[in-house]
Amino acid sequence: MGLKGFVEGGIASIVAGCSTHPLDLIKVRMQLQGEAPPANQVLRPALAFHTAIGAHHHHHVHLPPPPRVGLVSVGLSIVQQDGPAALFSGVSATMLRQTLYSTTRMGLYEIIKKKWTDPNTNNMPLMRKLTAGLIAGGVGAVVGNPADVAMVRMQADGRLPLSQRRNYKSVVDAISQMSKNEGVSSLWRGSSLTVNRAMLVTASQLASYDQFKEMILEKDLMKDGLGTHVTASFAAGFVASVVSNPVDVIKTRVMNMKVEAGAAAPPYSGAIDCAMKTVRAEGAMALYKGFIPTISRQGPFTVVLFVTLEQVRKLLEDF
Repeated sequence: MGLKGFVEGGIASIVAGCSTHPLDLIKVRMQLQGEAPPANQVLRPALAFHTAIGAHHHHHVHLPPPPRVGLVSVGLSIVQQDGPAALFSGVSATMLRQTLYSTTRMGLYEIIKKKWTDPNTNNMPLMRKLTAGLIAGGVGAVVGNPADVAMVRMQADGRLPLSQRRNYKSVVDAISQMSKNEGVSSLWRGSSLTVNRAMLVTASQLASYDQFKEMILEKDLMKDGLGTHVTASFAAGFVASVVSNPVDVIKTRVMNMKVEAGAAAPPYSGAIDCAMKTVRAEGAMALYKGFIPTISRQGPFTVVLFVTLEQVRKLLEDF
């Protein structure tokens, strides 16, 4: 019986992950915007990226003007530069990540929920739902972290000049190159962040979905059907976005930074350092960079996730 929750969660997550991947890619690109490019080395040494090749790149003072920021314009510029397929770069990593991370988190949540639900009332207090989400998300994140780092890097690759691109062929290639060049521990880089974010997202997403759904049904606002699922899941997506965006910006930046043997100190010594530097250089609202793509991804993602989940549950009911 326990296995079913994993299968259902896995199928729903992969469908949701693939269909919202372009939004995720745009979100990663937007979150990296405003990080100081190598040209500002003289002005803000603390934030400079010392890439090994940065030394003989003195000629890039005349950088093109920074691209317009916005969901649609970032999306369009990616398509213009690299073709529509580029919107799906790193999709193999998304699928692996959803398989590892979401399957674990959805399945565990179901199992914990069954254990903690009061059999008489068939209800579970919100605090318990949140706790279940925190645990399920944390475990899922540890399992999925390697795929997550690979995904962020594959999505960010298109921003780099050709000479500096990492050009991973696939998620397997990315993971093997990373373990070879940067050690196995690099696969868990930013994992404290992935875990925190996943705990926050899972708790806010799954618990608020259940909570909103219960509320709608109890107050008899709607019947248990598509309308309820869509409404509850969109609300859950909004809550999850607000809670997780700051952690997400930091996670994207820490996972993407280049750490090279023999190079100067890495741009960030860790999550707290990255958060401080980001806020100092770009203001507190920088932590809500990419919020529009986050909500426009988390929204549909959550909706596709739960609507698919409810359908798959119906299909597998007899098993």
